[in-house]
Amino acid sequence: MYDLAIMWDWLAFAVRWLHVITAIAWIGSSFYFIALDLGLRKDVPLPPGASGEEWQVHGGGFYHIQKYMVAPDNMPDHLIWFKWESYATWLSGAALLAVVYWAGAELFLIDPAKADLATWQAIAISAAFLGVGWIGYDLLCKSPLKTRPTAVMLILFIGIVVFSWVLNQVFTGRAALLHLGAMTGTIMTANVFFVIMPNQRIVVADLQAGRTPDPKYGQIAKLRSTHNNYLTLPVIFLMLSGHYPLAFGTQYAWIIAALVFLMGVTIRHYFNTKHATGSGPAWTLGATAVIFVVIAWLSTASTWDGDYDAVEAMPLTDGQMRYAQAEGFAEVENIVLGRCSMCHARAPNWDGLRWAPKGVYLETTGDIAAQARQIYLQAGVTQAMPPANLTGITPAERRALVAWFNAAGGNRLAVTD
Repeated sequence: MYDLAIMWDWLAFAVRWLHVITAIAWIGSSFYFIALDLGLRKDVPLPPGASGEEWQVHGGGFYHIQKYMVAPDNMPDHLIWFKWESYATWLSGAALLAVVYWAGAELFLIDPAKADLATWQAIAISAAFLGVGWIGYDLLCKSPLKTRPTAVMLILFIGIVVFSWVLNQVFTGRAALLHLGAMTGTIMTANVFFVIMPNQRIVVADLQAGRTPDPKYGQIAKLRSTHNNYLTLPVIFLMLSGHYPLAFGTQYAWIIAALVFLMGVTIRHYFNTKHATGSGPAWTLGATAVIFVVIAWLSTASTWDGDYDAVEAMPLTDGQMRYAQAEGFAEVENIVLGRCSMCHARAPNWDGLRWAPKGVYLETTGDIAAQARQIYLQAGVTQAMPPANLTGITPAERRALVAWFNAAGGNRLAVTD
């Protein structure tokens, strides 16, 4: 029999799967067209209006590609628009944000030690950040600085640093990095929806009406597309960061996030230059390596003084209290402390571990109550934890975890519990 927690986890998995698939399609086409554009040959005979061409081979066939800076003389009957990859990626990402972070705000989004927010307040702030980031970026691109792309990118980076710091003052470290990536991804999709596609439609309409299209529309769209190209790698890093506590589980997570954007620029600059000239600048490889080492160093900040802060007993939320007071909690607490907490601790005492896996702590009553649904799914319903059952949790103990979760009403209550 399927219960709410199991079905909700499968829903999250399905939406995540969709998000990854659509992101692959979008990023793949984006990278392909940037590489194609930079590699076009211009020193060959070309039709009127064409600015370059390229021959490619793939899948046993040859492809002859020509680019027109504005548009060809006549609009072809069959024209493919690359837009749904971007829209589907954003829509599935927004759905995943709602399923995981909004529905699970108490566990994944809200950090009472930073900002003791109600669930609706945290969700409202989360949604607002997505829109505010796009509005600020769009105004910057339409400002008098729009003719100075380097200045635009510099100010954009400063804005990213500020947003990174602010997000880390409001949300959990994991949510802060995820939201910075979601905000950037929103900017990228909004570029497609509000700028790139409308400009391309203007060009198509002019061509169909027999008018000569204004090249400025293509130039504006090209600039936004280039921005998207440089923002792609940092977004991927930030989306993956939730699986690696080293990235988000430090007070310097906001600096790590900012440095990731610099690293994304150096990597893309190397490949963009390589596509255009045949070789990438070596300095970008060295700069990328240095930035990565600095990021790794910052991730260990909690160990610099050789000591760990004592575990503070935070007041339990209503949802946590429900689990802590449920029948069977005393037995569950003993099971978790005996089978799980040696790894899931602020200072793990399992050989080879220096940080709790996934940043999940199971040392206090509040920790255990907050992770009730994950304990139920990872160690009760399934045998995912402990890995290879290294601590020897018994079938009876797993049944006790399930019984406790059900006794607390975990499969009948809202998933925010």
